[in-house]
Amino acid sequence: MRQEELRRLLADAAEDVRLSRPASTGWERARRVRRTRRTAAAVAVAVALLTGGTALALRPAEPPPAPATTATPARSPIPNPVPVLTPPADLAYPGDPLGRLGDPVTAALSARPVRRALALYQPVDPASGVEGRIRVLGDDGFVRELDVVTPARTRDAGGNYAVPLKTGSLSPDGRTAAFAQTGEVIVVDLTTAAVRRHPIEGYLEQVLWAGDRLLVGDDDTTYEVDRATGTARKLPVSPWDMVTPDPTARTGTMLSVGGPQAGLVLTRWSADGAQRAHWPLDFRALPRGNTVDEFYGRGWQRGDLVARAGWLTTGNTGSLEGVALLNASTGVVTHLLNLGRDHGKGCCEVLGWDRDGGVLLRYDSGGLLRWRPETGEVTGVVRVLYGEVSLAAG
Repeated sequence: MRQEELRRLLADAAEDVRLSRPASTGWERARRVRRTRRTAAAVAVAVALLTGGTALALRPAEPPPAPATTATPARSPIPNPVPVLTPPADLAYPGDPLGRLGDPVTAALSARPVRRALALYQPVDPASGVEGRIRVLGDDGFVRELDVVTPARTRDAGGNYAVPLKTGSLSPDGRTAAFAQTGEVIVVDLTTAAVRRHPIEGYLEQVLWAGDRLLVGDDDTTYEVDRATGTARKLPVSPWDMVTPDPTARTGTMLSVGGPQAGLVLTRWSADGAQRAHWPLDFRALPRGNTVDEFYGRGWQRGDLVARAGWLTTGNTGSLEGVALLNASTGVVTHLLNLGRDHGKGCCEVLGWDRDGGVLLRYDSGGLLRWRPETGEVTGVVRVLYGEVSLAAG
């Protein structure tokens, strides 16, 4: 240690024990120490504030708090249907008002008219082919016999006969029945049992209702019948391929679905029978190899959907009975119901739609099925019901 540093150290030490004015010296040193400490503390605080403010300015903003949410129970989605469906091997029969179609007759229509009919049924003996009298199932659950008229069998120009009850005979409101006959059409008011006959030349076989419009047809001509006057006008629409329209639609337009196997088409007609547009049916929405070879029976419309029976090909298997569902605005076939083989020819004719969006159809000649395209569910309606059926459905 150098001499100057030793001298300064001895001077400081001597100052601490100096006896002159010791109290004032001590207080002065104490003030210097406190002042030094306060200055150091202030500097420390300033440094801390400066550092913290800089960090705060550079830090990204906090995200706003998430709004409060209220938990809601999850909804079960409607299952997506498979485009090509087959009914279950064991059909369930959950019960249905139409299940009483096979009940015994309890009254004659003339004695007990209906407020509204749910269906018409003409039994046919499966062994002999002989048909019985037409029956009327009312919305009260009772079965009447149509006793006020006995329609004859229909026939075509080639001499082929068929029972008079057709799938389109019953009006959508269930209040009126119509029967095509050779040379006339018979109209029955089921609420009063009154009968009217309108003469129309030709071998009339087809009958259907377009809302409250009555249409009948022979082999190649469709007529619209004015029920007030009995006059008929021709419409250039095939009576075989014409679709029964949705009874709730008020547009007056009509559809037909059919054509040769190589060119199935959907055609739209105006109310006066003028052709507006047509589209080839489009099967690209179905799995590859699935198509309709030929249609049969009546097509039925509900909203933008049309259901019609036909012979199908699925994969490498053809000549299958089934039902096709197509979009009435685009011609796209969206679903097929494959009912297989081992049925009578034309086993599975569509009879219409129910109010819940189910397609009602025959299953062989001995029963009725309901197909719900939205869910793919197929259930039984009537187990055994040989004969012809017409429903208040459309």
